[in-house]
Amino acid sequence: MGFTRINWVVAALATVGALALFVPEASAQNGGRGEVLGAISDGDAAATAIATAQVARGPQTGLRLPRFVSLRRDKVNIRTGPGLSYPIDWVYQRAGLPIEVTAEFETWRRVRDFEGTEGWVHHSMLSGQRSAMIRGQDADQIRMLQAAPDTQAEPVARVEPGVIGVIRLCDGAWCELDVAGHVGWLPISALYGVRDGEQVQ
Repeated sequence: MGFTRINWVVAALATVGALALFVPEASAQNGGRGEVLGAISDGDAAATAIATAQVARGPQTGLRLPRFVSLRRDKVNIRTGPGLSYPIDWVYQRAGLPIEVTAEFETWRRVRDFEGTEGWVHHSMLSGQRSAMIRGQDADQIRMLQAAPDTQAEPVARVEPGVIGVIRLCDGAWCELDVAGHVGWLPISALYGVRDGEQVQ
């Protein structure tokens, strides 16, 4: 029996309409990526300290920290601090990419991506719609989307690392995803964008 094989480009075209994961955009103001908060004033430093404190709930939204969201648009600027005065450190070019919110400061959110890179983004660039990305570094690390949350269930499609699906449901061990119109289940351990044991309705 043959199965549809979905790579991340196909999935992006079908679900979020973008072709690139992200590209670096070095800033002349800070010499490029890495000098995150080197030019912060004392007042800004205090505000940043408040925003980066380890808290269970965000001070602006009351939502859990950290938490997963997704990128709302195809181009999202990531800045070195919470404001337009801070230089752009990184640009994501893939709507629907799952990303983790780790802090809140006014209308800004500090986010962390699947590689551990952190920066600040305006909240309007984020969506509460949950998505997940298939883990893996090698295109040959194919995952099988299953018809039910069971390794013995009928296969629906083959999905490559980097493919993004919209989360329909997670039961704490498996998630049901819509990947380019193919609906099936994958274990949470195969996904970035969901915590171990997390339930999503």
